[in-house]
Amino acid sequence: ANQVGTLQPTTLVAYQADIGPLLDGRDAAALRHFGIAPAELADPAWRDRMLSGKPVPTQDLAEAAIAQGYAGIVVPSYARGAPADALNLVLWDWDGRITLVDDDDRLGLRNN
Repeated sequence: ANQVGTLQPTTLVAYQADIGPLLDGRDAAALRHFGIAPAELADPAWRDRMLSGKPVPTQDLAEAAIAQGYAGIVVPSYARGAPADALNLVLWDWDGRITLVDDDDRLGLRNN
């Protein structure tokens, strides 16, 4: 919940999700189909490239994958200190696919 700094108040929530299809960013062959190598997913210079008006391979990948109907991609975590098996889910299209689970109305959203 907190990666840096002092512990802040935290609310954990549950979601129900119906998301797919997902591109497997761990699969080199699947990435090759989009003209990108696994190492390019971890490129720390993507923001500099974007700000300087240069093409960003990961953004090109996202646009091509969206055009082919993918809702998101599963990728390894590139966070410093993350275990080798840690994963991230990056979603491009989640509208209507994710709903908050609050069966006991603990968040008080039913009264709003």
